[in-house]
Amino acid sequence: MLRRLIYIFFFLPLSCIDPYQVDVPEGEQLLTVEGIISTGPGPHSITLTRSATYGSVFQGLIRPVTLATVVIRDNEGNVTFLTEGTEAKGTYTTPANFRAQIGKSYTLQILTAEGKVYTSTPEKVESVPEIQSVEIRTVTLPNKNSDFPRSGVQLIAEVRDPADQNNFYYWRNGPAVYILETRPDLFTPRPTEANPNRTPQPKACCIQCFRYEISYNQSLFVVNDDNFNGLTTRIPASFIEDDGFRFVNKFRIDLKQYSISQGAYRFLRLVKQQAEISGSIFDPPPATIRGNMISLDNPDEVVLGYFMAAGETSRRIYIDKNDLTFKQNRAIIPDDCRVVPGASVDAPADWNP
Repeated sequence: MLRRLIYIFFFLPLSCIDPYQVDVPEGEQLLTVEGIISTGPGPHSITLTRSATYGSVFQGLIRPVTLATVVIRDNEGNVTFLTEGTEAKGTYTTPANFRAQIGKSYTLQILTAEGKVYTSTPEKVESVPEIQSVEIRTVTLPNKNSDFPRSGVQLIAEVRDPADQNNFYYWRNGPAVYILETRPDLFTPRPTEANPNRTPQPKACCIQCFRYEISYNQSLFVVNDDNFNGLTTRIPASFIEDDGFRFVNKFRIDLKQYSISQGAYRFLRLVKQQAEISGSIFDPPPATIRGNMISLDNPDEVVLGYFMAAGETSRRIYIDKNDLTFKQNRAIIPDDCRVVPGASVDAPADWNP
């Protein structure tokens, strides 16, 4: 019986499988426009990229749009040319002294290096009320990867809403700076032939630095005044996560408040809804969100993003470590604080906690 099975196996036809070559066409490269001009100090920036319809999770599919001619034109015919950054390719900035003016309308116009022309619909700049005060509130969030929760500081803005207009608010974090504390006394160099056992070599300097960073919000904070028109209200306007460094000593941030158009509000609200989809079967299907940019060569072309023009006000907040009711475990950098990117021993000229 065994010999018969061996013969059967020997005479079975032997073959190999050739790999099937599949040519997947590259997705359509969609122009994405992101940026805002405001009545606040400049320069203001507009970022142009092209992203494939596969989505941004694929490396290399988001490419900066370089060598474009980008201008901003107001309703009186004044034209402002934007300059592309030498290092930040695809980012175009206004002159430093440029500020939008309340009551004027602005249009973004783009001429790409390939000769394609795009324009936005006009965006009118509305006045924005001042931020009356800011409350600092500690919040904790569930952490899927640990029993120890995530946490941070939520900023609650108090706004006295004007009764004579319909307002649409948008908040963003401005530049932040905080006192960074490190442990140069724990410095241990990498093993070398001269120091194979990694003997500690404490450094004499420096323990404290001022670290500068752009503190991005992890969510969009937008609201209209339908429920508080003409009233004073308090609204969550920002969240700054505690990473174990930011709130060890003092933290400073500028909270920026914008009065945006109704179209910009609708766009940001839809983006926020899509970003907060939980992944359940009850979520609405994701969809392409059209902004206010169109192609003059092909009106059917999909252009992503939104050009915003807004009134701006800001308020500077200092947060002390004692303002937090819950803090993350202190993170340790065993080195001179000056080696950390964005850090300097020199205090900002306007540091005034």
